[in-house]
Amino acid sequence: MTTQASKAQRLSELHAAPEILRVVNVWDAISTKAVVGLPETRAIATAGHSIAATFGYADGEIPLELTLDMVGRIVEAAGDLPVSADLDAGYGDAGEAVRRVIGVGAVGANIEDRLRPLSEFVAEVEAVVAAGAVEGVPFALNARTDAFVRAGGRPLEESIADAIERGRAYLDAGADVVFVPGVLDADTTRKLVEGIGERKISVIGLPGALSAREYEDLGVARISYGPMTQRVALTAYQDLAIDLYRDGAIPASVRELN
Repeated sequence: MTTQASKAQRLSELHAAPEILRVVNVWDAISTKAVVGLPETRAIATAGHSIAATFGYADGEIPLELTLDMVGRIVEAAGDLPVSADLDAGYGDAGEAVRRVIGVGAVGANIEDRLRPLSEFVAEVEAVVAAGAVEGVPFALNARTDAFVRAGGRPLEESIADAIERGRAYLDAGADVVFVPGVLDADTTRKLVEGIGERKISVIGLPGALSAREYEDLGVARISYGPMTQRVALTAYQDLAIDLYRDGAIPASVRELN
């Protein structure tokens, strides 16, 4: 049986590898089972927005207890694969949230800064690292900066500079990688990698973003897809419902996943 500490180490190794880590985000046990058996799946990452939606909450408003319950179920479904959990903004105490998510088997997490003062979030990163050390798990923090998604109307170059300053500080405080969500073009990505470090940037694959291979060539460590995977699944579900209401039939290509 793979130990939790070795899973955490494996996740860090995947972040540092020359090949970009592609994580297809999951939101419950069955979505995890749908991807865990694919040979390309090397790690599992949860989508906080999607888990919240599953329980009827808006993004960022789901109670920690419900998140922990679902993450635990996802960890069980993931088997020996490392699981990184979306912990929103840390639930008011990032160190404690990480201690508890380690308790249900996760070995990494996304925690967002929401553009809080730099020193305040650096302290949160340090608390996360300390919590992992106490629990004996080299926790792989994917420290998220909202320098782009909460930029308002400020110039792009200011957001790039802010992301670089924050990213460097988070890495110095012990984060494994820095998550910079937003639709990042090649020039912006190149500047971020140059400023923060090669294989130290994590991005999200949104409509209009570059492909995973393009981000890999630019030195990005990891790409995830957030709530997009659930939205694609629900779009297919709704389209099926429309077809069935029109006297359609269940496609013969349907696969048994459970």
